[in-house]
Amino acid sequence: MWIDSHCHLYAAEFANDALQERARAVAAGVSHCVLPAVEVKNFDAVRVLAHATGDSYCLGIHPLYVAQATDLDLHELDAALTRFQDDPRLVAVGEIGLDYFVPELAESPLREKQEHFFRAQLKLAQRHGLPVVLHVRRSVDRILKYLRALAPAAPAGIAHAFNGSDVQARALTQMGFKLGFGGALTYDRATHLRALSQSLPLDALVLETDSPDIVPHWLYRTADERRQGHATPRNSPAELPRIGAELAQLRGISADAMAHATSANVCDVLPRVRHLLV
Repeated sequence: MWIDSHCHLYAAEFANDALQERARAVAAGVSHCVLPAVEVKNFDAVRVLAHATGDSYCLGIHPLYVAQATDLDLHELDAALTRFQDDPRLVAVGEIGLDYFVPELAESPLREKQEHFFRAQLKLAQRHGLPVVLHVRRSVDRILKYLRALAPAAPAGIAHAFNGSDVQARALTQMGFKLGFGGALTYDRATHLRALSQSLPLDALVLETDSPDIVPHWLYRTADERRQGHATPRNSPAELPRIGAELAQLRGISADAMAHATSANVCDVLPRVRHLLV
């Protein structure tokens, strides 16, 4: 069975059929999904959905939501992590991190603000003894700097949608991180990502969909198709086995072996997940 290590099943795109979509994923062979929050106001929705579907969740403030956040949100995150510390379905602090792809986030004052939120949330994860789920878009070196500042007690976890260099990948894995691969690796033009997914040790990899985003190539619509009215379909956790099968083919192993290895890797880095699988 497969584990989707990063899925926003509570997003607006699933407002009318989240439970049906989760059932479709079960039928496709997805045994578990990890649902990372993105802001304080969806903490309850993420937790309730994870309990309803038998999945797990993470609480955190995403860098794309930092602009409207205040330090009060950090206090509310700390309070929520305390309140639900005995909830076995709370498995990590996330989705947190840094995003230097979005121009306004890469410049003052939001660059400094998101770094402040990232440092604070790393320390909360450390204090609560939880792993982290990281957003690392064009920011791996800076993230490594903040992780090293907390060493040797820095939290480990998952670097979601990883697309950095081989050197950066190995630096993260040496700190105990697993690297998330998903729909992006299914594109032939993603030569660097496909090569990286083949060269890294198998025990460094986890699979994800980032649903409803990062659609695999079979769901993608070209600009011409979109102009003709063909909207790009949403991504779904039900697509994970096909993504995993493509990664298995790249690495020359069976899909079953890939499912077993990547699911074990999720359980290794998010230990509470292991106890939820029955």
